[in-house]
Amino acid sequence: MTITITAFESSPDQGRGLARDMRVRWALEEVGQPYVTRLVSFAAMKEPPHLALHPFGQIPTYEQDDLVLFESGAIVLHVAERNVGLLPADADARARAIGWMFAALNTLEPPIVDSEMARLFDRDKPWYDDRRAVLDERVHTRLRELSARLGAAEWLDGDFSAGDLLTVTVLRRLERSGMIEGYRNLANYVARGVARPAYQRAFAAQLAVFESSQAANG
Repeated sequence: MTITITAFESSPDQGRGLARDMRVRWALEEVGQPYVTRLVSFAAMKEPPHLALHPFGQIPTYEQDDLVLFESGAIVLHVAERNVGLLPADADARARAIGWMFAALNTLEPPIVDSEMARLFDRDKPWYDDRRAVLDERVHTRLRELSARLGAAEWLDGDFSAGDLLTVTVLRRLERSGMIEGYRNLANYVARGVARPAYQRAFAAQLAVFESSQAANG
């Protein structure tokens, strides 16, 4: 019955909690489900044992008894559906919360990741400035829309849900870009999310992995 998730052996985000195992850790902490973590190197992610769990050679994966899952959104949904605390009991509210989960990963995250990747890998290209302007405007379009919808509410639809969990983790990717600072209600929304005790426990767990890897490497 033990839940096992996979995570980076050496996280590329330098312990900032942006890797997608953080979403799964947070969900499990919110519902009070213990879990163990199996750390995977970049090389091992492309080897047959891990590819049997995740056909695209990524993290996280989730194993419990005979069940194996990949994709962070699917794992969070599985955790939310089988435990109390991340989805409303009311059927309509539950459907809306799941809708926000899909929106976080399918509507908000793609332009944010595109902008982030351009900043990391395309700065030396002659077309970088023009491309970045286009990508950043796509992000701002989504932020304006989300900010208008959230308004003065604490969470996206009633109480905190798995939809908020995924949305907060997506928005955190913008912290070093400065983009989210222009949307005060969204910045406060993210701050409320990361202040939750379950988030803090999940963050501490993934940070301990990074610090251990740093110590091991001298």
